Amino acid sequence: MIKKTIVLFALVFGSITSLVLIAHGLRPINGLGGITSTDKIAVWAVTVVLLIYYLSLEERPQLAPSMLAIEKENNRAQDKPAVTFEDVAGLEEIKEELQETIDFLLNPEKYRRMGAKIPKGILFHGPPGTGKTLLAKAVAGETNAGFLYASGSEFVEKYVGVGAKRVRTLFERAKKEAPCIVFIDEIDAIGTKRNMDSNNEKDQTLNQLLVELDGFNTPDTVIVIGATNRLDLLDEALLRPGRFDRHIYIGNPNLLAREKILTVHTKNKPMDKNTDIKAFARKTTGLSGAQLANIANEAAIIAVRNNKSYISAHELDAAIERVVAGLEMKNPNVLLKEKRTVAFHEAGHALASKLLGTEVVQKISIIPRGQALGYVLKYPEEDRYLMTRKELENRIITLLAGRAAEEVVFNEVTTGAKDDLTKATDIARAMVCNYGMSSLGTLALDEVYIRYNYDTIRLEIKSITDRAYREAIRLIEDNMHILNIIADRLLEKESIDSQELDMIFKEKSKSEDYAI
Repeated sequence: MIKKTIVLFALVFGSITSLVLIAHGLRPINGLGGITSTDKIAVWAVTVVLLIYYLSLEERPQLAPSMLAIEKENNRAQDKPAVTFEDVAGLEEIKEELQETIDFLLNPEKYRRMGAKIPKGILFHGPPGTGKTLLAKAVAGETNAGFLYASGSEFVEKYVGVGAKRVRTLFERAKKEAPCIVFIDEIDAIGTKRNMDSNNEKDQTLNQLLVELDGFNTPDTVIVIGATNRLDLLDEALLRPGRFDRHIYIGNPNLLAREKILTVHTKNKPMDKNTDIKAFARKTTGLSGAQLANIANEAAIIAVRNNKSYISAHELDAAIERVVAGLEMKNPNVLLKEKRTVAFHEAGHALASKLLGTEVVQKISIIPRGQALGYVLKYPEEDRYLMTRKELENRIITLLAGRAAEEVVFNEVTTGAKDDLTKATDIARAMVCNYGMSSLGTLALDEVYIRYNYDTIRLEIKSITDRAYREAIRLIEDNMHILNIIADRLLEKESIDSQELDMIFKEKSKSEDYAI
């Protein structure tokens, strides 16, 4: 602003001087007789330069007016995505569900003749990395429709009205490019629940979005797809039929889906012919599609690092450990005493898991990875959707068996069981508050009851974990001979795979029975 004022003053002064020189040229004025033609040209040149500079300042407004007056188009548009349903593996049921949407965009008149209306909005929700964005791109790729992508955070601004204007701009553009798919990723950034005390910019943006979703009473074939990881945060008005008619949950893939996803992500990589993809799909229970893609990529990187021309089972195993357990510490500075404690701790986990049959032990290691000094890689024999009370109690026993082994062997406990205690407490809390598996009876407890009866609930949780801990100590004491063998083997070799663990139990069962 100061710069503009100075330039304007100089421009006015130069203009006045120029006028004086013009007057002097027409009629000589006393005191200006010494002014030459060169002086007149110089003053005129300076005046013209100042005028041009002043006009350039006018064309460059300040930051705040620029954001309000000249709204830039933040909603990124993409050409027709190259992704199709062939590139999306493991989501067969959801792809089948979306076929109606695709058919409507391709043949809208067929549905209009029957008086049918296609859903105006489809909401994908579920954990991160399960393929929500990929599915939206695949729908656009299958239909030859336009695809407009926007992130929820792009509509959030501190200036009042900017977010609502961006929403209007996005939907106006979608109607012009119909048939078109509008994909709003992380829609919870603008779609969170409103309350009576707030009337901020985010609420106005949400109100505009609600109006635009309701405004599709035209024949334009425009479909809105939203994606979020937090369905519970969204406003009820956004979720009702007429706006987002269909809510599709996209969870972590099952065994068959994991096998297909791994196949897709390894098809362009040189794989060993003897590699069993299904076996690795079994080892990756609970992992998302993004994590499986990361495993395939990490396996390729490890193969390059080892100067190999193909990816074998060894690289895939190493990639699973890298993704699940973390980065391996090459030169760990661990005391021998701590190493021995870790060996018995991990041996306790493996022993309990093997005896109770909760999960298949894939590998036991005392090589530090990430923040853990040791770990046991486990996976269930098959995907489970229902768990019995006994199975949940056995999982708690397995989690607490490491701490129990420390107490039995060293008559002392360490801080190494922090993560185990957290997971065991979470399972016990779910048994009490969600599953009705306690003495409180068959009821699910809401947050209000938990808040005002926390002591009662805490005692119930403690009762479950204490009972499981006593059982873990009994298992360790009754099978000390096997525990010592596993721990000694770990101290000697630092890691044991599932085959070697099976051999230990098989050899011991020939000489004497182990207690369960």
